[in-house]
Amino acid sequence: QVQLVESGGGLVQSGGSLRLSCVGSGRNFSDYNVAWYRQAPGKHRDFIASIRSDGIVKYGYLVRGRFTISRDDVAKTVYLQMNNLEPEDTADYSCRAGNAIRWLDIWGQGTMVTVFS
Repeated sequence: QVQLVESGGGLVQSGGSLRLSCVGSGRNFSDYNVAWYRQAPGKHRDFIASIRSDGIVKYGYLVRGRFTISRDDVAKTVYLQMNNLEPEDTADYSCRAGNAIRWLDIWGQGTMVTVFS
């Protein structure tokens, strides 16, 4: 089955941008749906965005219009382009894999994003 590794987090000033990557290893990455979640310290995990194997995307209400999810199956990577970042976007961002039936318990280790004003 696929394994996921996130990267691209860091420290950014309010209004700035970051691009996160979720790289998959293993076979048939293109068959998987992939979602991004985030969890701020002391808070529950929130859904950010997902992209299906056929390219259909969905966004959570928290980031609609500022974040863009995309995928490159040749590179086995799902990206999360984050623009106009706000301090409230500070969180640990993780990606998750799913199949056509359900979301799986396959997560990356997370990448931390810190936005300062």
